[in-house]
Order: sequence, then C-alpha cells, then structure tokens
Amino acid sequence: MAQATLFELLSGGLEATIRDMNPWWRGERLFGLPPVRRWAFRPLSDNLKAGMTAATVLRGPRQVGKTTLLNQIIHALLDEGVAPRRIFKVQFDELPELKKLPQPIVELSRWYAQNILGKSLNRAATDGEMAFIFLDEVQNLPDWAPQLKHLVDIHPVRVLVTGSSALRIEAGRDSLAGRITTLEMGPLLLRELAEIRGFGALAPHLPANGLAPLRDKQFWLDLRASGQAQRELRRAAFEAFCERGAYPAAHAHADQPWERVADLLNETVIRRAIQHDLRLGPRGKKRDEHLLAEVFRLACRYAGQSPSQALYLEEVKRAMHANLGWRRILAYLRFLDRTLLLRLIEPLELRLKKVRGAFKLCLCDHALRAAWLQEVIPLVPERLAQTPDLADLAGHIAESTAGYFLASVPNLDVAHFPERPTEPEVDYIATVGEQRIPVEVKYRRRIDYRDTLGLRAFIEKAHYNAPFGILVTLHDEPGSDDPRIVSLPLSTLLLMR
Repeated sequence: MAQATLFELLSGGLEATIRDMNPWWRGERLFGLPPVRRWAFRPLSDNLKAGMTAATVLRGPRQVGKTTLLNQIIHALLDEGVAPRRIFKVQFDELPELKKLPQPIVELSRWYAQNILGKSLNRAATDGEMAFIFLDEVQNLPDWAPQLKHLVDIHPVRVLVTGSSALRIEAGRDSLAGRITTLEMGPLLLRELAEIRGFGALAPHLPANGLAPLRDKQFWLDLRASGQAQRELRRAAFEAFCERGAYPAAHAHADQPWERVADLLNETVIRRAIQHDLRLGPRGKKRDEHLLAEVFRLACRYAGQSPSQALYLEEVKRAMHANLGWRRILAYLRFLDRTLLLRLIEPLELRLKKVRGAFKLCLCDHALRAAWLQEVIPLVPERLAQTPDLADLAGHIAESTAGYFLASVPNLDVAHFPERPTEPEVDYIATVGEQRIPVEVKYRRRIDYRDTLGLRAFIEKAHYNAPFGILVTLHDEPGSDDPRIVSLPLSTLLLMR
C-alpha cells in the first residue's frame, strides 16, 4: 500500500470526517447515548483523569458497549466543564484510509494540537488544559502500540484506547509496559441487564477495591441473603438473561424476536471475529477461517466441559474431512480465548505438577451458543422442568456461565480440578492469596449427598487450604446441610459484581 501524507488525506475529505467525529468542537453533542452506564465507566473515568498511567486500554468482544462507554465518558467530561477543544476522538474502524499514513496516531495528534487546541500539547498541559485523546478500535492500525508509546512519552496527555480484537491489543502491550492500565469488559452483568430493562436497581456485593472479602465465608452467606432479599427483581433479571443472553443489543431491543437477535450476534460478533480479527497470523500468514469456525462450533457444543484432545481431533476430522494436528487446534482455541469470546480454564494440576490436562470451555455468553448452533436450551427453572431431557445440557451451560463469570472477576485466579485416581472432580477452584475456594455447579432439581463429594473431599485436604466451598444450584433452596458448604443459586452468584 502506497503511503500518503496527512495533508493529502485531509484534502481528500478526511478533515471533515474527523470534525464530524468531534461534534462538541462546534457546540453539539452525540445524539441518542443510552443513560445506563456500564460498570467500567467509573474506573475508566478515574484512570483517564488521574490514573497512575497516561493511557488506559479497554478491551473486550465486539458489541459489548465499548464505544458507547467512551462517548459517555466524553459527555461526562463536557458536563464537568472541560473545554470541548481539549477532547479529541478518532474512530479508526471508520477511517481505513489512515493505514496509508506512516504514523497516523502521531500525525493526527500533531494536527489536532495545531488546528483545534491552538497550542502544543505540552503548552496546553502547562496552562492547565491537558488534552484528552480517545482512540476507538485502535487495533486496526498494525503498529498502534509504538505510536501510542511515542505519544505518551513525548507529550503530557491522557489517552483512552478501546479495542475489539484482544489479539492485536495483546500484541502491543509489551512495548507499553508501565504506560497503560488495561481493563477487560465482557457482556452485561446481571445488575446492568436489570437496569437496561427497567426492572430496578441491583447493587454489587463485591467491593471494587480487592478480592479479600472472597476469603470470608460470611461474604458468601451475605451474598445469599442479598439474593433472597431481592428475590423478585433477581428472578426477573435472570429470566431475561436466560432467554436472550447478556449482549446489550439483545436487551436494548427487547421487543425484537430472538431470531433477529441471533442473526445480529452471528454477523456482528462471531463472524466478525472469525473473518476479521483472527484472519491474519504472524507475519501476515492467513489462518483457516473454516477451521476457526469449526473450533468455535466445538467450543459451543462442549461449553462447560473439558473435551479430550482425541475428541477434538475426531470431531474436526469428521467435519472437515482432514487430519489436523492437536497443536494447530490448540492454537485456534487460544486465539478464541484472546478474543474474550471464550475462556480456557486450565486444570489446577497443570499449574501444580505441570501435568497435561484438558481445558474447560467457558463461553462469554450462552446466547452466542444459541445463535451459532441454532439451538435454544431453556435455563429458567420453570421452563427447564418442562423439558427434563435437556437438563444435562442446561447444566453444562450453567457451568460455562459460572466459569466465565468467575474468570472475569479482575485478578481472580480460576482453575478447574479434574478427577484424579484418588480424588473426585471439582468444577472450579478460585484462589485468593494462599486460600482456595472450591466451587461446584449442580444445576438440577434434586441434589443429594453424592453431588457434594468433590467439594467435601477438597475441603478435607488440609494442604489445599480451603476452609469452605460454594455450591451453585438451580433453585434457592440449600443443596447441602454441611456447614462448610454455602449454597446459592446461579442467579445470586451473578449478583456478586
């Protein structure tokens, strides 16, 4: 691709497009911003204004509301009295011609300082008018990280970056060590869903300033009590979550039938990731789009489970009529994990003894599974009771939901505990410091003594340092009378954040 100068692109209409992206320069605001702010609004806003690093990166799957959040932060700055000319936003997914520039971030920042700010970025900061720069979908630039490093090293600015391709964002983080703070945001939390749908306000139970409360059994007892106190509101939100998943568009357009929502998720989330975010490998080597789609299908089919290498190989061979090696399939699984559409939960034994073990597959949203496989599995207890033949599959989906949720808690270390010759399986092990918290998911109507065998066996091993365990259930009724086990329904677990 031939390189162009910024002057040539501006003369060709780029300047008008950039000015349209920044309507506050002419005294206007963006139209139609939703009033609900996602959980990441406050930490992003705080980091942007006074964080320890000059740049903050927000990454996550497509369509979870990153651009909306960026625009909400801009409006909040304007409401606080920040001069409009101090705010500069560039949306790179709408400006492919910027790839023709050798250093678009650096060159655009220079143009902004000269033509909008009216002074150098350094002079503006000296005058108490530090610029706020917003770079949306920056991963579309192949060398965005070195440019961002140059910008924040040379100029006193505050920068907020968003990216949908976690692969490309991750690739640039090493060169930005010490210069960026990274936040990950997935689909809606249950309390966010309740607010968007107008059901009411649900407060998060886990404070935003650390994981220490998780080590206290009383925290989990209080979480269960909080779920009981908000029973009707919790159930309404959970039913909406079960029916439509947790992508914002599914609930912002709750009047639309599921079929249209499924088409939207397939086109704008899954296919977009497979066809664009993952298509280029190292040194421009193309990845196999069909294999990516097949691996994602397997991840959907076996969500909440730990398929063996042999199963992956057999399924891929049958679907693609080709013999492919495990290393290649594993590489594609890791690609999906880095898009945040999927989390690969490692076995605990892999970390302790370096023994090979299968990953547990946890999807970011069960709605993606329903859309991609065109298979809706009821999760609402009352509806699940009408289709008992789907109980096992619903249980796996509930296990996937719980796993992704736990793994999404910032800085929480989550593994799964495979069955051993002398020890039963435990679905998840959360580790906080030196303490472990075993979590078992039993999403079924009846739970007996055998269903808690794994939890009890793990707790009784003193070297695991697990004074209590968590049993995640279908119904509100306790699933165990063991005082070391705290029972709570999946809907209440999802109220933790």
